[in-house]
Amino acid sequence: MVKTLHPIAGGIALLTIFTFWMSTILSELFGSTAAIVVVKTLIPWGFMILIPALMTAGITGATLSKKFRGPLVAKKQKRMPFLAANGILILIPSALYLSFKAQAGDFDAAFYAVQTIELIAGAVNIALLGLNMRDGLSLTRWRRRLT
Repeated sequence: MVKTLHPIAGGIALLTIFTFWMSTILSELFGSTAAIVVVKTLIPWGFMILIPALMTAGITGATLSKKFRGPLVAKKQKRMPFLAANGILILIPSALYLSFKAQAGDFDAAFYAVQTIELIAGAVNIALLGLNMRDGLSLTRWRRRLT
């Protein structure tokens, strides 16, 4: 069950963050002010999907890492604290700040500065989660070859 749940939870987390990121980019480039407000308002609601997915991926990953060792597992484990810190310290506060600013119609320099930081931090998390997924898929293929 854990071997099935881990990639599903990780995939949901990656897809959710990617959706937040792309929605932001597309609304900023091609959307109206109203579209930006909708996107920035909905992203914090998406935490109800993202946070349980990340928690599930983390817990199941920790459980799986007890059974399997190796350089790919070590790489995944080294990325996780950075992913978590980036999310907790940068992405969640940024999303909440941007949501409040957008709902107030306050699209000032501070909004766009935080928006830039959020997009960079989001891209980093997408890249790191993608690397974890790649390494997880490699581990799965490697384990299948052993059995």
